[in-house]
Amino acid sequence: MRPEGSGPSGGSAPAIHAIIPAGGAGTRLWPLSRRHRPKFLLDLTGVGRSLLQDTVERLAPLAATTTVVTGIAHIAAVADQLPDIPRDNLLAEPSPRDSMAAIGLAAAVIAHRHGRDAIVGSFAADHTVADRASFAGAVRQAALLAEQGWVVTIGIEATGPSTAFGYIHAGDPTNVPGAPDGLRVLGFTEKPDADTAAAYLATGDYRWNAGMFVARTGVLLDHLAELRPQLAAGIEAIAAAWDTPEREEVLAERWPALEKIAIDHAIAEPVAAAGGVAAVPVSMGWNDVGGFDALTELVASRTEGLADGARVLDGVDASAPEAPRADVRAIGSDGALIAPTSGRTVVLLGVPGAVVVDTPDALLVTTPEHAQDVKGVVDALRAAGREDLL
Repeated sequence: MRPEGSGPSGGSAPAIHAIIPAGGAGTRLWPLSRRHRPKFLLDLTGVGRSLLQDTVERLAPLAATTTVVTGIAHIAAVADQLPDIPRDNLLAEPSPRDSMAAIGLAAAVIAHRHGRDAIVGSFAADHTVADRASFAGAVRQAALLAEQGWVVTIGIEATGPSTAFGYIHAGDPTNVPGAPDGLRVLGFTEKPDADTAAAYLATGDYRWNAGMFVARTGVLLDHLAELRPQLAAGIEAIAAAWDTPEREEVLAERWPALEKIAIDHAIAEPVAAAGGVAAVPVSMGWNDVGGFDALTELVASRTEGLADGARVLDGVDASAPEAPRADVRAIGSDGALIAPTSGRTVVLLGVPGAVVVDTPDALLVTTPEHAQDVKGVVDALRAAGREDLL
């Protein structure tokens, strides 16, 4: 499983074939994010484009091709938001089978179309990056490492001992020309408790795991064949039929039987244990937009008008950019986050730091400190049979 030697890469970094898995319901951002309109389709940062559109735009200077994997229910909306992506590069999965099946299918289809030496990079559809130049530099280094046979992850420089993320334990330099920041990965750790996270950061050897992976398609698929042979065989069979008339028949037969497993567990962890994973650490203003606490950091406060000092998230639906600006009045409510989508006038009086999300069928009032508990509310609604609110 060890990568090839670190000889010259032959010049500048190769372009990658970008894979964007676009799935999940973003339950911590309910009631904005729903099953029919998940967070990657929404403009949650007020920049005038959805998180998915922002991801595609960020990758465009680096990508030879872009492939999006999403659910059947969202394929039409994804196509509408990404008119410049060829329809053949939008892969619809019949049901969620976790990230390994989605990324593996895209990698296998790309291998059939562009060869097993093509370098793929997988990047979530619903994250944000403030420093695009640093992001691009890290991905280019990752591509050079991938040329040499490494499976590469982008390690996020931690800004604090968060318990919301997994951690990457990095070791010695890889010494690959053109990738001076490349480090060998010693292991991955699931979300630790606060004391463990603090201890990790004190060593200087740990980074946050953002789930970004870069590798040659052949390397990725060979690892999968060795580690998860049944899953690999199913993915390869589907990919072989993807651009043929047999696609739907093979997909219907093979997809439901695919193992549900994350790429972290299927490939990253065991390959790291065998010495085959590298990391490129980077500080790039990354945010996983994991809840309303994250949005309070991403949405700027207004500096004038009736909501002076509050954060107002207008135009959440990226497919309706011309929607009228909501009537929001915030008095004595500095730092509050208001997301109005119902058309009602929203007034906050003397509630600094509150989070108010007003939608046509549900109203959420909380605080950033309780933002991660919103998922529990969604779970309770599901248990109560309120499918209409999910």
